[in-house]
Amino acid sequence: MPTVHIEASKGEIADLVIMPGDPLRAKYIADNFLCNVFCFNKLRNNLGFTGIYQGRKVSVMGSGMGCPSIGIYSYELYNFYGVESIIRVGTAGALCGKLQLKNIVLAQGACTDSNYALQYNKYGCFAPIASYELLTLAFNQAKKMKLDFSVGNVFSSDIFYQDDKEFYRSWEKLGVLAIEMESSALYTNAAVSGKKALSILTITDHIFAASKLTSKEREQGLNDMIRLALGVSLDC
Repeated sequence: MPTVHIEASKGEIADLVIMPGDPLRAKYIADNFLCNVFCFNKLRNNLGFTGIYQGRKVSVMGSGMGCPSIGIYSYELYNFYGVESIIRVGTAGALCGKLQLKNIVLAQGACTDSNYALQYNKYGCFAPIASYELLTLAFNQAKKMKLDFSVGNVFSSDIFYQDDKEFYRSWEKLGVLAIEMESSALYTNAAVSGKKALSILTITDHIFAASKLTSKEREQGLNDMIRLALGVSLDC
C-alpha cells in the first residue's frame, strides 16, 4: 500500500464501500450523509472518503465508467485493502416499459458484452450474480422504505452510444430490466475474491423513450438509492 490507483494507507478504508460511478457523487454522499469524514484518495481525481454513518464506519469512492475501470478499483479494494463488501450505487437506462424515472433496480444478475470475465472462463460462460446476503438485505430495506423498486437481471455494456437499436430489443425480450456499464465486472471480482457485491441502480432515462434526468439530477437527485445502500451497510 498504496496501490497504483489508490493512495490510502492500511486501515483508512472501511470493510464496506459504497461505490458510485461519479467521483463527485462520492463527494456528495460523504458531505451529506457521513460524519467525521476524511479523504483517502485523490489520485486521478477519483475521490474516496471514509466516515461514519449512524455509528458504522463506511467508505465511499468513485468507480469511473465501464467494466475496466470498476474492475481495477474493486479488485484493489477487495484484494489489497481488505474490503469485504462493495455496494454500487449507479444509474441505468430502463429496458422494461414498466420502469419509470427514479425507480430503483436491485441487480440480481448482470449480462454483458464485455470481455472482462473471459480471463476466468475455460469452457462455457460465467454468469455474474449479486451476493445473496446483500440482495436480501436491500430487498427488505427497500420494502421498509416503501420504495418503487424491482429485482432482476441487468445488462452491463461497454457501449454507451449503441449504433444498433435492435440490440436493446433483444435483451428486453429476455427480461433484462435495464442497461448500465459496471455491474458485471464488479460481480466477477467479488466472486473471484470470495467477497460480496451488489448493484443498486436508479433509472435515469428510458432506452425507448425521450425522458431522462439532467446531469445535475444524476449527481445529486439519487438520495433514495443512497439511503437504501447506507441502510444495508448497517446490517452487514
